[in-house]
Amino acid sequence: MRLGLDAMGGDYAPAEPVMGALAAREMLGEGDEIILVGDEAAIREHLETGSGWESFIRIVHAPEVIGMDEVPVESLRGKPNSSIARLAEMARRGEVDAIISAGNTGACVAASQMRLRRLRGVVRPGIAIVIPTFYGPVTMCDVGANVNCRPRHLYQYAIMASEYARGICGIEDARVGLLSIGQEDAKGNLLVKETRELLRSDPALRFVGNVEGRDLFRDVCDVVVTDGFVGNVALKLMEGLAEGLFMSLQKSHLPRGQPATRYRQRRPRRPRVRTLQDQRAHHGTDRPVPRNGS
Repeated sequence: MRLGLDAMGGDYAPAEPVMGALAAREMLGEGDEIILVGDEAAIREHLETGSGWESFIRIVHAPEVIGMDEVPVESLRGKPNSSIARLAEMARRGEVDAIISAGNTGACVAASQMRLRRLRGVVRPGIAIVIPTFYGPVTMCDVGANVNCRPRHLYQYAIMASEYARGICGIEDARVGLLSIGQEDAKGNLLVKETRELLRSDPALRFVGNVEGRDLFRDVCDVVVTDGFVGNVALKLMEGLAEGLFMSLQKSHLPRGQPATRYRQRRPRRPRVRTLQDQRAHHGTDRPVPRNGS
């Protein structure tokens, strides 16, 4: 498999993407290749920390970078030689089998739409994430790609997220919930009410009705569908809550008068529960999450 990786995407690029590519060596099979796309000089500077990388890493020079604060479509048109634009073009030409980027989300979505064909029947793309819970993974879609959704968009997200949950998370006949402000049919705005009728009318979907935010962690559904605006707010809320919760737990277990920084230095490793709930382990990945807290 040929994996195209945006070496210039993310808060700590190009160092972290390059280090990740080097660390992935032991997970690659025979013939697998990682193509790092970005500023060649900057990439090579970090590759020099490793050895033997030439056998599984190739560099494609892309001198331009799209910043996290740039307008997606305008930046793609103004920077045709950016790493994100080059990745999408390589995928269109069949030069890579998959493309990965931690860069500007909007630019990634726009580049894919402009250069790649959507799945047949899909009107608008959505971003799906896997939420780790005690009862197992919950797939949520959308979390930011489409903030102005129509009912048919959410209906399509439900189908795609259900297939994702089946193929990646191993959940057959996934239970689909529609995120709302209450479980009753009368609750929700016009988008939620019209989407609910579409989901309910499809016998191929195991629709369980409206779900509230807290239901995501109560084994009520395996897939939750929402528009990109609400989904992104929910995602960031979960990130902040998890971080704050573990900080509070850590502080409550500190010896009296022990500085938190010194305590962190003494710990041999993070507790496994924290590793399972770490947002960095689940964003944009297709990594299955252990079920039943195991």
